[in-house]
Amino acid sequence: MTEAAPRSLWRVRDFRRYAGADAISKFGSEVSLVALPLTAALTLHASPFQVGLLTAAEMVAFLLVGLPAGAWVDRMRRRPVLVAADVVRALALLSIPAAAVPGVLGLPQLYAVALVNGLCTVFFDVAHQSYLPSIVGREDLTRGHGTLAANQSLARLAGPGIGGWLVQALTAPIAVVADALSYAGSALLLLGVRADEKPGGRDVRGGGRLWPEIAEGLLFVAGQPVLRRVAAVGALMMLSFGLWSATVPLYLVREVGTSPGTYGMLLSAGAVGGVAGAWLAPRVAARLGTGRAMYAAAWAATVCTAPLALTAAGPRLLILPVALAASGVATTVFSVAQGAYRQSICPPHLLGRLSATMRFLMWGPMPLGGLLAGTLGQLAGVRVAFWAACGAYTLAHLPVLLAPWIREVS
Repeated sequence: MTEAAPRSLWRVRDFRRYAGADAISKFGSEVSLVALPLTAALTLHASPFQVGLLTAAEMVAFLLVGLPAGAWVDRMRRRPVLVAADVVRALALLSIPAAAVPGVLGLPQLYAVALVNGLCTVFFDVAHQSYLPSIVGREDLTRGHGTLAANQSLARLAGPGIGGWLVQALTAPIAVVADALSYAGSALLLLGVRADEKPGGRDVRGGGRLWPEIAEGLLFVAGQPVLRRVAAVGALMMLSFGLWSATVPLYLVREVGTSPGTYGMLLSAGAVGGVAGAWLAPRVAARLGTGRAMYAAAWAATVCTAPLALTAAGPRLLILPVALAASGVATTVFSVAQGAYRQSICPPHLLGRLSATMRFLMWGPMPLGGLLAGTLGQLAGVRVAFWAACGAYTLAHLPVLLAPWIREVS
């Protein structure tokens, strides 16, 4: 007797709204990924170090409040946190075009918006990941994570290209409006989610102490060998991304000479692999098992990112989107497999703290990458900083590759 086919998650009303909000906010974020550094580089004529400082400002919140955010979110319902974070981010971003039109926009305001946006993103991301099991149930976590990964990949496919052309047509500060509108749309969709959820914290009314709850999340991760390796990979990836975010706009636009529109299209082309990876990830995990899927994906990502440093003007410019597309398949499979694994082994009351702890460990190095990129770019040149970013990406999955026993994880 054959088993019944699993239900389509898109038939679940709450999941449609949740995933729809996720899709449009990620699209807007990808537009800002192009528009914000180009606002600094083209509109405000920022130096490499100043662009690196902007990247650091966007991500320093993961170091400052990354850990307590998980404990706080575990004491609250997640949906109000998500909506509030979206609204504040929309208002902060709208201040950029509002200041640019009369000609009073400066780098200090850009840094302030990046800090506020990053702070809200910390709370949003922790609450967002913790909310998914309330919507789909643990048996559907892999498919749910696959859908969110597909959203991310589709956003990366369309967002940077559209962002680049918006910058070219309207100027970078005006292009930021697209991201602000996406956050507003996300908040409206999330207001319609009615999933039955309860705060995960043991003492929601305030009797619990914060730091012991934070320590509980840290100790849970420390006691899981697979999570330790995943956190190490994530930390190296985000260090690389900090280097990349601060370096690639300057390298491609100033050194190679691409237009903002072409720059955005190059990044979008690289996201094709992420779309394929999101479709493949649940199938690869089902066929190989979680551990083998992570191990194989880590090998593939290492091989595919190696050619990135050869990117240069002329025909070699095509190396960048091809290498990013190929590595996107592998990194998405890895991301979906590890995300489903860690939520499947986590007790419900620790979900927020697990997400926050992993985000802190994985995303914390990103502002350091931005500062390192700015310093390298200022002292040794943008090309050297670009090579450093590519090399860091290539080596990022070594913690998993050096632990072949991960293949036996189920």
